[in-house]
Formats: sequence, structure tokens, C-alpha cells
Amino acid sequence: MRRKMESKVLLVLLIVCFSQFSYSQQNPHNFSILFYNVENIFDIEDDPETEDNYFTPGGEYHWTGKRLNLKLLNISKAILSASGWNVPDILLFCEIENRDVLEKLIKNTQLKSYPYKIIHKDSPDHRGIDVGMVYNYERFNPIEYNYYPVEVNQKKIDTREILYVSGVVNGTDTLHVFGNHWPSRYSGFMETKSLRNAAAKLLKTKVDELYQKYAAPKIVIMGDFNDNPEDESLSAVLIAKKVEGPIIENQLYNLFFDRNKVNSGTLKYQSQWFIFDQIIVSGSLLSSNSGIYTKPENAKIVTLPFLLEQDEKFGGKKPFRTYYGFSYNGGFSDHLPILLELNSEN
Repeated sequence: MRRKMESKVLLVLLIVCFSQFSYSQQNPHNFSILFYNVENIFDIEDDPETEDNYFTPGGEYHWTGKRLNLKLLNISKAILSASGWNVPDILLFCEIENRDVLEKLIKNTQLKSYPYKIIHKDSPDHRGIDVGMVYNYERFNPIEYNYYPVEVNQKKIDTREILYVSGVVNGTDTLHVFGNHWPSRYSGFMETKSLRNAAAKLLKTKVDELYQKYAAPKIVIMGDFNDNPEDESLSAVLIAKKVEGPIIENQLYNLFFDRNKVNSGTLKYQSQWFIFDQIIVSGSLLSSNSGIYTKPENAKIVTLPFLLEQDEKFGGKKPFRTYYGFSYNGGFSDHLPILLELNSEN
């Protein structure tokens, strides 16, 4: 028993030391942003204001403190492993219930070794799931942030708001970041299409406001859009284009536009992969001659082996998720994380 305890203590010490060493090795000229749909991180309490009773110890998912803690450890493992030595500087999440679960994530896991702070606001979503940001305050200094509600016919709908944050990266350049979780297809693709178009219209309006206010603003848009890059909301309403031809500074480019040509994506339904989680940037980030910049190949779907499991029914691999229906699977998420790496001039 004593040897087992000593081994566990040694393992914890090694993990802590590795995390601290990893942070000390961060390249000051690299900056990364990770977006992750974490598949329902709820606390175990019943909030009478939202439909969260499924995620309680007595609910259909039998959601307990033990399962929540394992989920948080799994998510932290994915974050710490996503980009090698350069642990992400900004973390964008969707499907988190509240600020409390983000506090637990950055304080009760190995993420506590990093100087992270939180931006969060409860959304009007009927299930109580939100979009939130965690950022490294030593490398990103927020200037302002806002949450924009989605409206249809001038009436707010009970879905996730769009998060906007602007801030200074490494004390050198301003970056504008939008975090998204657009209305789902749960009630049918055509039946919900107008809701995603409304979210796209709102986002386009906010991007255009930045173009009017600033000269060639550097913009990163990430999220779970519940549409593929070629769908109307993204290609025709938001007008996020494929990277080709001369780059226009005040034009949006979807860095995952060509990913649908391969049998992979960020989530899988039966035998088909979809790319609902995407990275969109302004042309100014692709053509910059100073400050921060990026390249199309710097946008990645994180496909670490432990995030996937064998798909026995349809073949190949699939995301190693937490639940299948009401059956507990103990995995990470039904979505894969996505990562954008930025560089800055020396």
C-alpha cells in the first residue's frame, strides 16, 4: 500500500513538473487558440431556471461528481496535448453549463499550472449551455468583450450568444476573436436553417462594424456552426471564402473549406464525418507584414489517438465521446478540438 501511495505521489509530481517545464518552453513568438465543443460539461446541481435535470445524480445521465471530475481531467489532457510545447493561449469552449465548471477545469486539473483567467456569461439557451473563454493573462490582455444575442424578426431566441473579445497579443498587436455555437440541426436541417442564417447575419454585421472602425482588423472566428463550410449560412451569409487567389485584407476566409474532400472532420454521424467546427480568419491575418499572422496550414483538427476510438459499426475511427444516448462511455467529447497557431514577428 505504501509503495502504491509513493508511486501515485511521484506520478503527480512528474505531471506537475512536466506542466511547469512545458510552460517555460513556450515560444514567445507563437500564439495559439483552441476551440472545443466539450459535449456537455454540467455541474451536478439542478438549476430550476434551465433544463439541466438530466445532468444530476438522479437524472437520466446519472451525472455524478466522479464523472464530472473525470470529464474535466480528460478535457485538460486534450488541451495540454493539443499543440506540443505551446499550450494554447486562448481556449474557447461551448457546451459548458456555467462559470463554475470552468473554474473547476482551470483550478482542479493540471491547467492550474498556467496563468488562466475566465470570460463567461450565462446564455439564454434553454438547456443552460454557454460559450466561454479561458485566456493566458500573461500573453493576452483583453480590452473589451461582449455577448451578442441572436434574433429572428427582432426577437431574441433561446440559443447561445456570440462571444466577442478584443485584446492585445504578447503586448504587440490587437486581435479580435469571436466564439460561436450556432443553433443545432436537432429539429431537422431545413427546419433550423433560418436560425443559423440569423446567427451568420449577426456575426457578419459585427465583423463589418470592425471593418468600419479599424483599418484591416485582425479577426479570428471559431466555433461549432452546426453547418459545413459550403452551407448557406457560412458561404453565402457570412461570406467566408476558400483561400485562393489574391488575399483581400477585409475578406473572411474559411481555413477548413477544403476539408470536406477527405473522409475526416470534427464529428461523425453514422459513417459520415462533418466539419461543423471551423476556423475563419480575416485576410489581414493571412497577408500581414507585421505583428501577428497565420497561414492556412496552421489551422488544424486535433486528432490525438486518445481522442478517438474504433468504430465497430461503421468502420474506421470516431470521437471517443462521454455518452452514447444515455449510456455512459467515459470519453472526451463527441467533437474533436480545433487549433489555430499564430506567429508574430521577432
